[in-house]
Amino acid sequence: MARILVIDDEPNIRTMMKLALQHVGHTVATAADGNEGLEKYGAGEDWDLVLLDQRMPGMEGLEVLKVLRFQNRLVRVIMVTAFGTVDLAVDAMKAGATDFLRKPFTAEILRGAVTGALDRAFVPGELDKSVAQPSPLTFGMSTINGFRIEFVPGPGLRAADGLHFEFTVCSPEGDARKCTVVLSVIVMEQVKAELDCETPPGASRFWQSLCEESVANYVFQNASFPPDDFIRIDDLTTGLRRYVHAIAAPAAS
Repeated sequence: MARILVIDDEPNIRTMMKLALQHVGHTVATAADGNEGLEKYGAGEDWDLVLLDQRMPGMEGLEVLKVLRFQNRLVRVIMVTAFGTVDLAVDAMKAGATDFLRKPFTAEILRGAVTGALDRAFVPGELDKSVAQPSPLTFGMSTINGFRIEFVPGPGLRAADGLHFEFTVCSPEGDARKCTVVLSVIVMEQVKAELDCETPPGASRFWQSLCEESVANYVFQNASFPPDDFIRIDDLTTGLRRYVHAIAAPAAS
């Protein structure tokens, strides 16, 4: 069982997380804000995992995350947020987080996210790699609500309706399913217009990353497999537009 530190400014959330995790044998301590959390974390030798809320008074989660990584380069952190889609994950991944949990969540989803974060094979230096090579970002080193996304290697299948990519989505319970994502031709043209280029940086890898984000966003919002293991991208949403620029900007610099 793991030693877990919960940093969250909401007393009821802290209590719920502590009880839910203690119920399955984990040792849990809590902190009400970033400063208290950093003081309890110390150099990190007493902790296996940190659950870190993003929106807190004083130091926000991303600020706390940066200090945690300074104190212990190999810290494991699950970022917790009630806001937006996986947009936060872009900044959090650059700061060193690899696991994400969306509020509100049940005790089962919480325990699944913790299991996914602890069970995921950890390679020394992988956090540094995720920071040093942010383009295109990948959720393949992450768990989101306990779900893991693995890209099925290949350039993607071109068809009349767009590009088809396959991913393997693994649940916290170990159930694995193939998920197909179709990136429509119209969205591809919208992206090219958005970036003012005919071929986005990274070419096929760029399109695959965009599809991967859509899978990540679905499990972030729903903590479940996509319906019929299928997602079709027919609209360049505000969230996708931000993601497009986030993964294109580093490559262009």
